[in-house]
Amino acid sequence: QVQLVESGGGWVQAGGSLRLSCAASGRAFEINTMAMGWCRQTPGKQRELVATPSRGGRTNYADSVKGRFTISRDNVKNTVYLQMTRLKPEDTAVYYCNGDSRLTSVTYWGQGTQVTVSS
Repeated sequence: QVQLVESGGGWVQAGGSLRLSCAASGRAFEINTMAMGWCRQTPGKQRELVATPSRGGRTNYADSVKGRFTISRDNVKNTVYLQMTRLKPEDTAVYYCNGDSRLTSVTYWGQGTQVTVSS
């Protein structure tokens, strides 16, 4: 079992920055196999993939966030971060982290953290 918990959301003016955290807890050996990513959800819209893990430890970013968002991982803390800069009002959403376990093929999701960007 693995649990993901997001944090770091909040209110920020356009142009500001936030760093989201996704802490994973549970079986460490399973967590270490997980490819971690981020997505976001806006009411009335489909969930958007923001940062998607790819082969070789690479990350694919949505065109809307390229150059502004960066994902990183601290394996010691079992935490994945999403550094968001130059935030725009359209970035307002609930942000979710997800982890794809290569051990069990189970995808885990966090509860989400709200990011609100004012103009």
